[in-house]
Amino acid sequence: MKKRIISITLILAMAAASLLACTSKEESKETTSTTDTKKEETASKPVKVTLNEVAHSIFYAPMYVAIEEGYFEEEGIDLALVTGFGADKTMTAVLSGSADIGFMGSEASIYTYNEGANDYVVNFAQLTQRAGNFLVAREEIPDFTWDALKEKTILGGRKGVIHILM
Repeated sequence: MKKRIISITLILAMAAASLLACTSKEESKETTSTTDTKKEETASKPVKVTLNEVAHSIFYAPMYVAIEEGYFEEEGIDLALVTGFGADKTMTAVLSGSADIGFMGSEASIYTYNEGANDYVVNFAQLTQRAGNFLVAREEIPDFTWDALKEKTILGGRKGVIHILM
């Protein structure tokens, strides 16, 4: 659990560092004295990062613990967590600039890229190692097999989320 928290913290710290790198490129265009002043201000102020998660999920628990325990603040990150309620909305938030980072599956970025977007996102981290999908039934099914689902109705979280093989 502690390794996951540290991993998530490092991922967000890398993202914050990349944001700072973009800022430092702009600062280099100004005079040396102005650049030094801004660098001092940046070092003393936490970096504001807006993170849009696709859904509030138990699978992100290590991140929630890291937020509550102040790990991001300790690293100089002022993290604002927003729930997008869907990969399409999370992707829109990132592309529009209302979020700096989006937690979502890679399919949203693949769709955006395949549609010919000029400004597409790049996947840079893996939050969970396995899909957090699970199947729940109203009644116990002893000795379950996938064949038991034939001719059954399956409800997904949203339209289009049921895998094609189901």
